[in-house]
Amino acid sequence: MNKIDYSLLYIFLMASILFLYSCNKKDVQVIPERQFTEIKKVLYAQQEAWNDGDIEKFMEGYWKSEDLSFVGKSGPTYSWASTLSNYQKGYPNREVMGILKFDIHNIRSIAENACYMIGKYTLTRKNDMPNGYFTLLWEKKNGQWMITSDHTSG
Repeated sequence: MNKIDYSLLYIFLMASILFLYSCNKKDVQVIPERQFTEIKKVLYAQQEAWNDGDIEKFMEGYWKSEDLSFVGKSGPTYSWASTLSNYQKGYPNREVMGILKFDIHNIRSIAENACYMIGKYTLTRKNDMPNGYFTLLWEKKNGQWMITSDHTSG
């Protein structure tokens, strides 16, 4: 490499370090704590809707947009309608739906109107208890907190 390449590499590395440092500062709180409470209310309303057997009401926590993304064991799905369809196919009745329980492990602000959440889900059914983890990207859209991206493994 010549001097210019080393200079560019140095600038890139320093910018990356500064970016990572700013992302990891514990004293940065972009979203007030009360907003986290609002987000949790949406998540637990989804849990209640699921346990009532109402997938469409469960889907109210998701951004009703073609830009919604859901990543599960079958790969990515895009759009609210496709995500709803997948849920309806995968969980055709109350027995398969089971009883859903969410446990939030972490919620962190990443921008003024965005945060991510890491948590665990457990489905209690007659013959099994599937569970796994999720990472949700939440964004405030038209005054409402909505899931705009969901990555669930299990």
